[in-house]
Amino acid sequence: MTKEKPSADQLITTMISGIEEVKGKEITILDLREIENTVCDYFIVCEGTSNTQVNAIVNSIQKQVSKILKDKPWHVEGEDNAEWVLMDYVNVVVHVFQKQVREYYDIESLWGDAKTTQIETSY
Repeated sequence: MTKEKPSADQLITTMISGIEEVKGKEITILDLREIENTVCDYFIVCEGTSNTQVNAIVNSIQKQVSKILKDKPWHVEGEDNAEWVLMDYVNVVVHVFQKQVREYYDIESLWGDAKTTQIETSY
């Protein structure tokens, strides 16, 4: 019996909870489903204030998704310098940036046609 993959909604909710648990900032969801030839359905973009916080966000997301949904990323890259870590969960890709790196690459503008949702944080 094969294990069913969690839905994109389940993944997003769990990932955001992981980001919020370690006070990740400026959380944005980009819905890419209406755009042709995209590699996934959603991007989640957020930022941390340091290498340490970026790694904490990545670890928190992995822990939450593993614990709650019993899923793990297909691929993770960028953990060594922790300025931009990409976590690929196939239909949802998370980008965890440091602020200046996020501003430099500005991936939200590159995907300007995507439907964008800002997540309000209370901290």
